[in-house]
Amino acid sequence: MSKAKKKKWWQNLIIAICSIILAILLILGGYVAYLSIQFYRIEDNQELVINNNQTTKISLGQSYKIMTYNIGFGAYSQDFSFFMDKGETLDGTVINGTGSRAKDKDTVLFNTNGAITTASNGAYDFMFFQEVDTKAQRSHCVNQFQMIADSFSNYANTFASNFHSGYLFYPITNPHGSVNAGIATLSKYQITSSTRRSLPIDMGFFSKFFDLDRCFSVSRLPIEGSNKELVLINLHLSAYDEGGKIRAKQLEMLNSVLAAEYAAGNYIIAGGDFNHDIADSLHTFQTNRKVPEWTQVLPADALIDHFSFASSNTIPTCRSTDGPYVKGESYTVVLDGYIVSDNVTVSSVANIDTDFMYSDHNPATMTFVLS
Repeated sequence: MSKAKKKKWWQNLIIAICSIILAILLILGGYVAYLSIQFYRIEDNQELVINNNQTTKISLGQSYKIMTYNIGFGAYSQDFSFFMDKGETLDGTVINGTGSRAKDKDTVLFNTNGAITTASNGAYDFMFFQEVDTKAQRSHCVNQFQMIADSFSNYANTFASNFHSGYLFYPITNPHGSVNAGIATLSKYQITSSTRRSLPIDMGFFSKFFDLDRCFSVSRLPIEGSNKELVLINLHLSAYDEGGKIRAKQLEMLNSVLAAEYAAGNYIIAGGDFNHDIADSLHTFQTNRKVPEWTQVLPADALIDHFSFASSNTIPTCRSTDGPYVKGESYTVVLDGYIVSDNVTVSSVANIDTDFMYSDHNPATMTFVLS
């Protein structure tokens, strides 16, 4: 090859490489622009629609049952692991989750129906659900909220969105996709109003696209013969919060709402997925894993006066998703339960052992009386 041809060949190669790099940068830039345009925070104090409202009011002195259940968008069969989760065995072996979306639509339907059957068996008066998808590629566009609403047709229900994203092209080999999801509250009794409260979140440029638009819902139930209310708060606090700064802000906001409701003389129950150990359960259950970094303790003294946790540590409510679930090996802990005001008498708290068949969580239940 002549010197002139060799020079031309190198010039063409350099132009080709630069063109490829430029194309990649344009694609990445366009994608970031797309996510930025798609992103928005839902307004605080958003009034929620109450569907299928009931007419019967709750009463003082009567016993009621409540359940909270994070159904994991129908993906978490026992063999499912999640790409954002990692763990380490006691001998130092690092384990990383791989999954991002449910295996297929049948899996989502099976797990969602399994969770619904589990809830139906308890004959609960009130139910909180978290990680409920309405239209998401990770759950093959199954409307889980509609399935729940249809299955409990004698309950009032509300839905608060806490995850609404454009197409998340990560992980590359199995993208999470676009997501619309939230938390659902069901009640056999009349709800006069329900409000979505926006929690503080990490607003870092990239983290805001991949975390949920965290919130809690505040549902008000009138009490027969009383001017006070039962206030039900359905929540799902942050996970994967290095340093716990965001979770501290979220707890501060929650405490302020609890204080205001108690000052008004109301009865308050806040329940859901705290993403914190609320039952002194870090080292309770058999495992071959070290305690994961994402497992933080929420101590009782973090709550304001007149409030306490109602939880049980006889059965775990959450498993690690760094790998498939293996009983006695996977790390498990209690992240789900309740906060109650001191005018709510707790009769019992129990976690339901589903062996993590339908979700990476087990339901937490409570029986109570309004004193």
